[in-house]
Amino acid sequence: MPHESKKAKRERVSEILTRLQKRYPDAKCALRHRNPLQLLVATILSAQCTDAKVNEVTEDLFRKYKTPEEFANVSQGALEQDIHSTGFYRNKAKNIRGAAKKIVEEHGGKVPDTMEALLELPGVARKTANVVLETAFGKNEGVIVDTHVIRLSQRLGLTERKDNSSDRMEAELMDLVPREMWGRFSHLLVFHGRSLCTARKPDCEHCPINDLCPSAFKA
Repeated sequence: MPHESKKAKRERVSEILTRLQKRYPDAKCALRHRNPLQLLVATILSAQCTDAKVNEVTEDLFRKYKTPEEFANVSQGALEQDIHSTGFYRNKAKNIRGAAKKIVEEHGGKVPDTMEALLELPGVARKTANVVLETAFGKNEGVIVDTHVIRLSQRLGLTERKDNSSDRMEAELMDLVPREMWGRFSHLLVFHGRSLCTARKPDCEHCPINDLCPSAFKA
């Protein structure tokens, strides 16, 4: 919306949230997990990979390795083979092993529940930390900014950024979205991005927020 004030933008965000919650009442993290460790590993694997593929890989992975000690002690080559199909498997295996080692040595074998501690783990940036904090620990410390959230935030005119800088975009979104909705906001945009507002051909005709979107019917 051209020349929109921050107050007006926040009101539009509130209405967007209301409508998307009605459309996707079950929106939540799509990565299958049973504990914070599994969620951390799955989120590291999700970089440049679909959640569906990650869930397929972790079904066997989490049967083989159940504790941080087991992930820390598995050989680099063996873990690379286990996660090969998620892409970037060498770096992901290195990060998972390194994070698990740090969890064992510095956190008593438990995934830490603070942003500061999570960001010190290999392979963990703000997106991964936000996923773990919100989904595993119920803490809203930031907005999870993935490819869907970037695309939809740009289309909805919630950010002026065109460079896909997730940290800077996150700060903008945190200023617009009520803190208690930071995690929910991300899940709703992910579900909407998969369902209707797809990258190639958004279905604006059936979109429940098309009247709130400056990009509607233009893509």
